Amino acid sequence: MNIENMLNTEMGISPRVYEIVKNAEGRAVEFYKKAEEVAEYNQLKVLNAFRKFRLSYSHFGETSGYGYDDLGRDTLDEVFADIFHAESAMVRHNIVSGTQAIALCLYAVLRPGDTLVSLVGSPYDTMEEVIGIRGEEGTGSLKDFGVNYDQVDLLPDGTVDYNGIAEILKMKKVKAVLIQRSKGYDWRKSLDVAEIGKIIKTVKGVSPDTVCIVDNCYGEFVEKVEPTDVGADLVVGSLIKNAGGSLAQSGGYVAGKEKYVELVGYRFTAPGLGKHVGASLGFNKSLYQGLFMAPHIVCQSIKTAILCACAFEDLGYDVCPKSDEVRTDIIQAIRLGKPEKVIKFCQGIQSGSPVDSHVSPVPWAMPGYEDEVIMAAGAFVQGASIELSADAPICEPYNVYMQGGIVYEASKLGIMEAVSRVIKEDE
Repeated sequence: MNIENMLNTEMGISPRVYEIVKNAEGRAVEFYKKAEEVAEYNQLKVLNAFRKFRLSYSHFGETSGYGYDDLGRDTLDEVFADIFHAESAMVRHNIVSGTQAIALCLYAVLRPGDTLVSLVGSPYDTMEEVIGIRGEEGTGSLKDFGVNYDQVDLLPDGTVDYNGIAEILKMKKVKAVLIQRSKGYDWRKSLDVAEIGKIIKTVKGVSPDTVCIVDNCYGEFVEKVEPTDVGADLVVGSLIKNAGGSLAQSGGYVAGKEKYVELVGYRFTAPGLGKHVGASLGFNKSLYQGLFMAPHIVCQSIKTAILCACAFEDLGYDVCPKSDEVRTDIIQAIRLGKPEKVIKFCQGIQSGSPVDSHVSPVPWAMPGYEDEVIMAAGAFVQGASIELSADAPICEPYNVYMQGGIVYEASKLGIMEAVSRVIKEDE
């Protein structure tokens, strides 16, 4: 039995859908080469750091209690800092999400009366309650602690407002700026590292002491360089996205200037203790192995995103980024135009997943989000968006955002299932 017959007889994929995705793949192959080149470069970078710090089985040992002198934990921090060309890093399995990791950075460097400015418009939904833009008073937001907030919106064409950035820094004493690399739920290009460097150069040219914090979620190992290579004071992300390589069960990381990473450590544990305590509890091996796998896994995700873009372009839908555009994160947005299609797309991704394929996701009022959100994630690690997943706020203009895919050959089925359900809505 060939693949087409197997898909049709055992998985219910029609010959029409098979041809749509097969033709899209034929067009996508030429765009895969860049992702594979980046993956090879980053794989060597990671391997070199492992060799430099003489990684051995002893680094996988378990500690408990206070976790003093945890060799594996402390060496992982050094390995991560080396890969990111940073002065210091803190990688912890018990940082529960990217949102918490970013919040740790903000609370670490900001004090009452300080001002935080987002330089690329509104931050991701889950950060709004952390900052105090949205939500009830008295929850412990930055606003509750007397931290002021402002933002520089993107220009109408979705590009960075450099004049606006310079002006606000001249008008106000700004303690820290937040730069979000990915588009979030916006319809625009995500920021590449070169542009992040240009933003940081603009900030430092006006206000050298302002702390530049980059939300690096979804962007690690997509390019050959990271924001720390272009002057970021702190970069931060989740280990159940790119940097955990799908093997990290949970966690987050912070990397950057030593003095700021030290402050983050104090916020994470307690002043005086910082990142020198915290038992690894046997998680070290999965964090190391996930980091080692990350460049390859990210490449699988990028190829999956390109295939999805090609397939839906061929069906006449607008996508962001376009199939032939250079990638800087793993997110692929598709403008479907109708809530029913968004729901069907997510249900298709779910049905093509290895876990909970029998489940049909529906929109719900998810904590931290303003609109109802639908999330498809048939993942081995709950909520791990490095695994094939899709989500969307149920609001106009009804865009859906797909990311991840740790095995390209399997992810194709998820795309076929999504295509199948969406085109049925058009019939």
